[in-house]
Amino acid sequence: MRFRHPDGSTVHLAYCTNVHPAETFDGVLAQLGEHCEPVRARLGLDRLGIGLWLARDATQTLVTDPAALPRLRSELDRRGLEVVTFNGFPYRGFGAEVVKYRVYQPDWTRPERLAHTTDLAGLLAALLPDDVTEGSVSTLPIAWRTPADPAAAQLARTALRRLAARLDDLEERTGKSLRIALEPEPGCVIETTADAIGPLTGIASPRIGVCVDTCHLATSFEDPTSALDALAAAGITVPKVQLSAALHAEHPHLPEVRQALAGYAEPRFLHQTRTLSRRPAPGATRADLGLLGTDDLPEALAPAPALPTAAPWRSHFHVPLHRPPDPPLTSTLPVLQDALARLVGGPAPLTRHLEVETYTWRALPPELRPRTRAQLADGIAAELAVARDLLTDLGLKELP
Repeated sequence: MRFRHPDGSTVHLAYCTNVHPAETFDGVLAQLGEHCEPVRARLGLDRLGIGLWLARDATQTLVTDPAALPRLRSELDRRGLEVVTFNGFPYRGFGAEVVKYRVYQPDWTRPERLAHTTDLAGLLAALLPDDVTEGSVSTLPIAWRTPADPAAAQLARTALRRLAARLDDLEERTGKSLRIALEPEPGCVIETTADAIGPLTGIASPRIGVCVDTCHLATSFEDPTSALDALAAAGITVPKVQLSAALHAEHPHLPEVRQALAGYAEPRFLHQTRTLSRRPAPGATRADLGLLGTDDLPEALAPAPALPTAAPWRSHFHVPLHRPPDPPLTSTLPVLQDALARLVGGPAPLTRHLEVETYTWRALPPELRPRTRAQLADGIAAELAVARDLLTDLGLKELP
């Protein structure tokens, strides 16, 4: 989906295909027809943007088989789909029964991560629509927090600088400008947007910026305006934004709230949970409040108190944008709205690539999970409709 910003530039909206992961090239081709095209049809669009996730095996096929990339481009065109962004965070195995910490491997200290991201950038340059010159690839925020030492940090910086140089060469060869966006996530070396400023300033390349995931932003209780203003002041770009909402529990001390949260404590994904050391008071800064957390929701709900319950909890669980949890829980959709207003509601957009990324449909409590492909397509289309309405409310105009 494309939108015209009041300044005349084009803002792209897509949804991320990691919600129906495929490990192989044939699987990627199949999901275009089984999932992506039906979503487009439900929205009544001639053209739908998708944020493509390519596992390592699928990527290798596209790089080594001369017929594969033209075939993928042809299938996208035939099905009314376009790609301006990749989700390069998961390397492989995102559809496994247990993902958890595996999603952070290989990290940016490993040569495999640099090789994979380089391949993704080259593929995206070839898949961009003819009238689009800019592409983005989101990636993990350096590494999971352990181990984090000076030697590992240096390895990651070196890899990202090499990548930036390769992207410069790619633009010289193709005329396509590719940017990489590190995605701050709770528990990682770069957990918040504030954590990103030092490492990215050290890399000192406009090719490497931040992917703002609004679920992660909310889980860490970051204020969207302050966070985005700090990035802008530091000269850090935002090549991509993932529109997502976290799980919010206002009164985690209540038994009924803990019971409701337990319905979201599932074995597939990691659901980092955060709270503040005390309930916010007017004028209090985030540093004053003290962010506390656990690596997963079951730890927070354990009988022995792992987190204080005097202030709200937020959990890294991507809940559908159009359907907040039933009371006593809710979602952080208002944080998404505030972030979007700052990102694209001003005189010029701070980003031009927006991606709805609710990959947790199969991890929802059983009564909320889609049971058929048709139900999943309905849900994804409804999420995109919410995002579309938020954009048009901010003065952007949907383009045919």
